[in-house]
Amino acid sequence: MYCQKCRTPLKLDGSLESLNPAAFDLLIGSTGKSLPENANNLPSGRTSYPQDRRALYDRVSQQATSPVYRRTIPAPRNGVASQATPPALGRGDSGGMSFVMLTESQVVPHHAVHGVNGESPRGKRQANTERYGRDVEEGSFTDQVERTNRLFEIISARSDIDHPICAECTDMLVEGLQKRLLTATKERDAYISFLKSLNASVPSVEEVETAENSLKAALEAEEAAFQELLALEKENATLDEEIAALEEESRQLDLEEEKFWRDRNSFALTLSEFQNERDALNMRYDHDSRQLERLQRTNVYNDAFCIGHDGYFGTINGLRLGRLANPSVDWAEINAAWGQTALLLATIAERLGFQFRGYKIIPMGSTSRIEKIEYPQQSSSQSAAASRDHTASAAPKVTMLDLFSSGDLPLNLPWIHRRFDAGMVAFLECLRQLGEYVETTPAPLPSPRRGHTTVTAPGLRLPYEIKRDKIGDASIKLGFNQNDETWTRACKYTLTCCKFLLAHASNVASAASSSSAAAATR
Repeated sequence: MYCQKCRTPLKLDGSLESLNPAAFDLLIGSTGKSLPENANNLPSGRTSYPQDRRALYDRVSQQATSPVYRRTIPAPRNGVASQATPPALGRGDSGGMSFVMLTESQVVPHHAVHGVNGESPRGKRQANTERYGRDVEEGSFTDQVERTNRLFEIISARSDIDHPICAECTDMLVEGLQKRLLTATKERDAYISFLKSLNASVPSVEEVETAENSLKAALEAEEAAFQELLALEKENATLDEEIAALEEESRQLDLEEEKFWRDRNSFALTLSEFQNERDALNMRYDHDSRQLERLQRTNVYNDAFCIGHDGYFGTINGLRLGRLANPSVDWAEINAAWGQTALLLATIAERLGFQFRGYKIIPMGSTSRIEKIEYPQQSSSQSAAASRDHTASAAPKVTMLDLFSSGDLPLNLPWIHRRFDAGMVAFLECLRQLGEYVETTPAPLPSPRRGHTTVTAPGLRLPYEIKRDKIGDASIKLGFNQNDETWTRACKYTLTCCKFLLAHASNVASAASSSSAAAATR
């Protein structure tokens, strides 16, 4: 035997081995009567269980597997064709009819009494007696097991629990049934209290009338609210139409705005391109203007003839013009300085368009000369006028004057420098003539406004007055009473006047370039 819950092997109680019919009937009767065959024959008009539980039972019963023991009472094991099937045991039926004790004549067949192969009757009886004893013992054990199984089948068929079960499962089953009983008791109490409250809350006639009046008022309010709802829905439909019209107008405005921004972006792009081009042109114009101003400020004469000073000496292109005892200057450097000075004066006269009267400067480096042109039987003033008259029939007298000296003074005679002194005096005369021309000619000045014509200023005067062989207070001649310092100072004054004329020529050139640029811009 095994427990039908936990499948644990069971040891049956000894009282089940010697059950009499009364005890068997008592056990069968204690399980109670089975349910009637037809549930519809109940005295009450409704079923004893809820419909949801019935539906749950039907659904579970369709999916449930077959139990270990079927709750049906099977037929007896020793059912013979000649014997009738015993009736099912009810509550009052005897349990002794569940099995039949067979006699020896029924257990042992008749043909087995006689010996086989000539055995003696005594030996056969002894063998049959032993066999009968074994059969009785086996039959008693089998009948006991069959009776016990039938007992458990009947009990299982008449209850909701499969038997047999062990003591532990019985305790658990009892505990579960107690919980179910407690739950059912609480449910019953809840139903009772609800029924009492329901019976106590039965309204009176006045309460019914009040409720009906309230219901009528509520229905009227509902009707009014419904009419108001219809009006609101109509107004809502009108508003929806207006919203649709406004949305359509908004879409049109969006399209117009999109077109406007597209045109605006296109215009902004075009304007940006124009502005970039304008900025590029302005940058180019500014660069060219600065370049023009830089070029206008560039003085080629200053670069070609750099006049300065070195201590007490005046210098031109780094060559000292003058002579002192300490430091001493070679005559080669002095001659080269006079050559640069002669070239400078000739260049300025050519730039200003001036022609010397009675003199012609021939710049030849360290051996530069000045030609003195004299016409016969004419005064000095007339010779100046005759120099401009190319139709004169008499040939002029040309005297070469040196602007250099070898420095050799035989016997320390200073009159050996007579030709050199005459050349320096002639250079001062040329310088004086060019200074008078500049003084009598209006000096052009650049206009402060770019692109306009220049204005003129009165003529400029040389910083040092030239009179014959003197410039300022120093004589240009080398004589008996002339010391080197005076001659060096006279040479320095000469370079100063040349630098003055050089600046004037640069201004004239700048004014001319500005005028040409203004004319070109027109």
